[in-house]
Amino acid sequence: MAKRNIIITGGAGFIGSHVVRLFVNKYPEYNIINLDKLTYAGNLANLKDIEDKPNYKFVKMDICDFEAFYQLMQDEQIDGIIHLAAESHVDRSIKDPFTFAKTNVMGTLSLLQAAKLYWESLPEKYEGKRFYHISTDEVYGALEMNHPEGIEPPFKTVASSEGHKAYGDEFFYETTKYNPHSPYSAAKASSDHFVRAYHDTYGMPTIVTNCSNNYGPYQFPEKLIPLFINNIRHRKPLPVYGKGENVRDWLYVEDHARAIDIIFHNGKIAETYNIGGFNEWKNIDLIKVMIKTVDRILGNPEGASLDLITYVTDRLGHDARYAIDSTKLQKELGWEPSLQFEEGIEKTVRWYLDNQEWMDNVTSGEYQKYYEEMYKSN
Repeated sequence: MAKRNIIITGGAGFIGSHVVRLFVNKYPEYNIINLDKLTYAGNLANLKDIEDKPNYKFVKMDICDFEAFYQLMQDEQIDGIIHLAAESHVDRSIKDPFTFAKTNVMGTLSLLQAAKLYWESLPEKYEGKRFYHISTDEVYGALEMNHPEGIEPPFKTVASSEGHKAYGDEFFYETTKYNPHSPYSAAKASSDHFVRAYHDTYGMPTIVTNCSNNYGPYQFPEKLIPLFINNIRHRKPLPVYGKGENVRDWLYVEDHARAIDIIFHNGKIAETYNIGGFNEWKNIDLIKVMIKTVDRILGNPEGASLDLITYVTDRLGHDARYAIDSTKLQKELGWEPSLQFEEGIEKTVRWYLDNQEWMDNVTSGEYQKYYEEMYKSN
């Protein structure tokens, strides 16, 4: 396989670290540059196992720093960008929409313009180049929950011991009209449009993917699954928005990383691919599965932690249901989820319980102090 020089933005984050690890280990002939600002969600401890690999380099940089990124493109002769860096927590976007607009929109625009200028300066121009932008299913808005109970969903689904069903007749397709409802999803929608505009205007070789909720190791513990695992461990309340009836489609993070690998190498230029788990769960049902799993592994009596469930005021603009249809990706590129949800959640719970030092360092903020000292001269 030919040598490539690839930047993965946000590579110290949850999904990004899994993508970096996959590319570094699978493609030793590639030079992989992990570019991350190391905000609260970035943690290089996620990549301890590969930090000394000869084909891996970390660069601390803000994606909004156009001049620095443009220089990095030239210095490293970059021919591929996999762009995951983003502010991604909906609650934070409601409190601070400006930060989300700056990072997700202007940061993406900075990368696009730097890539355009560098690649257009080369004799071969865009030949062999690729700008791959990772987005979210939240840009599509929300779906109705109207599927009758007990009826099999009209699409391929991952087998589940719980006999899981779809919660509606409609799904997000690559052609679904954008209808974002939060500052986070609005910022991601805008960045998606800029990526597509750079293809249509300048001919830049771009690809966009929209993915459902990810879960698995190394997720920052403000997100539902690691937060609740940790709270169950410490006998803290489990805050559930509204009645817990909102539905999300869940995908194991390593399956998402595999999809990104396949799409980066084999996806069609200017196409959009949806990546989902065919795995819908109401929040309250997901929480009860986690409680059951954590209690069993910790040796607690079954149901011992159910009393930790605490219903709180619903999130502003809380979308009822997300459900991705990944048929296009499956048919065109042969990807499909590898794990049943129960297997994935078992692996995830065990990882967090077995990696208490990582969790404690993150929740205490110690990991940030370490990086502040390391990069204090920057």
